[in-house]
Amino acid sequence: MRTRPLGRTGIQVSPYCLGTMMFGGAGNPDHDGCVRIIHRALDAGINVIDTADVYAGSESEEIVGRALRGRRDDVVLATKVNGRMGEDPNRAGSSRRWIVAGVEHSLRRLRTDHIDLYQIHHPDPRTDVEETLAALTDLMAGAGTVLGDDLLDRIDEIVPPGADVGPLDVAYDPPAVTTAALRRRAISERAAA
Repeated sequence: MRTRPLGRTGIQVSPYCLGTMMFGGAGNPDHDGCVRIIHRALDAGINVIDTADVYAGSESEEIVGRALRGRRDDVVLATKVNGRMGEDPNRAGSSRRWIVAGVEHSLRRLRTDHIDLYQIHHPDPRTDVEETLAALTDLMAGAGTVLGDDLLDRIDEIVPPGADVGPLDVAYDPPAVTTAALRRRAISERAAA
């Protein structure tokens, strides 16, 4: 199967992605059958598997983790955080607290030490976007992952520094939104690297 770039990340992905929202009690409760579907997709050349913490009460992530045993390095693994995962009001959303806890839970369920694409499933109007971005940035730094300058330039094309990105506290201009230099090296420094 042909591949294409995932944005400017340097990662090559198949044009198809296997979504696993219906794997588990919410759709297909047959775990062995779900594992067979994942294996067939991988054998056919699909290299992107997408899941989320809330799919079937996290059962989907457990199935994906089981299916990828011995094949993890062949897959671009995507999962999400944000959905309610219990009665505790802090077990949902895009707060630093929940993102950090959520990624730890997902890593355990997926039986892996890394997630290739960690996504915020839905906007969280209760959490400042700066808090969410800082938490994601810290996760990448802790994982030894750095956003490339090309990707950050593309983000600036889509959301220019200083652009209105939503309901932020009007008395505070987040430095990472208003000052591109705080997010990456200057163009003059890139050529030297």
